[in-house]
Amino acid sequence: MRVNLDQTELCSNIRLGNFYKVYGKIEQIVAMTVEASGIECNIGDVCRMFSGGQNKTEVLAEVVGFRDNKVLLMPYSDTDGIGYGSFVENTREKLTINVSEDMVGRAIDAIGNPIDGKGPISQGARYSINGVRSNPLDRPPITQPIELGVKAIDGMMTIGKGQRMGIFAGSGVGKSTLMGMIARNIKADVNVIALVGERGREVMEFMNRDLGPEGLKRSVLVVATSDQPAMMRSKCCLTATTIAEYFKDMGKDVLLMMDSLTRFCMAEREIGLSIGEPPVARGYTPSIYASLPKLLERCGNFRTGSITGLFTVLVEGDDSNEPVSDTVRGIIDGHIMLSRKIAMKNHYPAIDVTASLSRLMSEIASPEQKRAASKIRRIMSLYQENADLISIGAYKSGTNPELDDAIKKMKGIDEFLQQPVSQKVDFQDTVQIMTQMFEE
Repeated sequence: MRVNLDQTELCSNIRLGNFYKVYGKIEQIVAMTVEASGIECNIGDVCRMFSGGQNKTEVLAEVVGFRDNKVLLMPYSDTDGIGYGSFVENTREKLTINVSEDMVGRAIDAIGNPIDGKGPISQGARYSINGVRSNPLDRPPITQPIELGVKAIDGMMTIGKGQRMGIFAGSGVGKSTLMGMIARNIKADVNVIALVGERGREVMEFMNRDLGPEGLKRSVLVVATSDQPAMMRSKCCLTATTIAEYFKDMGKDVLLMMDSLTRFCMAEREIGLSIGEPPVARGYTPSIYASLPKLLERCGNFRTGSITGLFTVLVEGDDSNEPVSDTVRGIIDGHIMLSRKIAMKNHYPAIDVTASLSRLMSEIASPEQKRAASKIRRIMSLYQENADLISIGAYKSGTNPELDDAIKKMKGIDEFLQQPVSQKVDFQDTVQIMTQMFEE
């Protein structure tokens, strides 16, 4: 039987059969923002940009917004070779990464590609970097401490499995060194470490000096250096969290460390400003204050496994109340403040104990440890209040018996809070040292 189709019906059938591809066209490039027309996209779609001719260049980019009937794209790499009139194709996929147990001991970039020259990573599961939101009622309470091997933290601000803590400090006060120390000493199954916006030189130094072979063999490093586009620096944190979720789903206790959360916010600010978001506090865009809770809430204690989060926050100008620091401190479960004044006294790690806090310590520490920690804090606070009088010799012994006792015990407390980078102290030994300080 002969069937006659008019032109409209024929075109419709061809479209239903997907016999053609739709390509968009790049209309404008301003800094790292690419405007394209002629394609249908959704937010988060990964697109392929390429140029015609003999020198074919291909760049992946993500849809971040729309403006005047045009699609706004942010590339994952440099746009050299891409220009006006280049083609754009929507892959119809969101960004996912390959995750497997072979990642342990490896260094990868922000979209999951290995960068350590040890060959490809074996195929495992595909995970979306945006994660899956969990029901808060499905999360068991945090009741078990996790051992970091650092006396000042284990003893004075005990952290639980699944807790989120921030390490707040200005530049050059010892954040990366403390992170390496924790990664080597912590009793966790896997460490996932995100290095966001670091200098290229510092990546190798962190791997060889701070982390060392012992820490590296049970760690996954996710790296996006400062010279990479904002999209890569932003995705670095999401990719690291996704890898941590994979190991958590296997029932493992995971330590997730990010250095630093501030550079993640700076990358998000760069993306937001480029697509027309209004700047608010210190130039940060409103979307950052929505992105931070989504990222940080992916850590926690779960029915299968846990993700303990340690996030460094670069305090600009040593101002601990600047927008990012203040926002992060309100979301997480405690903060470790590093002090430049303490570091200048050659006291390392330079933790300001009186300004640091773990919100869960009262629930997971033993009564003996809590009593000893409370006494140490009271002695340190009293001594700091009278430090000027003591240093100039204006205080006379016997005037205040409590202060006399503080002066006598302060040397022992300082020795307890200091620790060489290569030293590891067991949790029980830490608690024993604390309790013995006040035994008569």
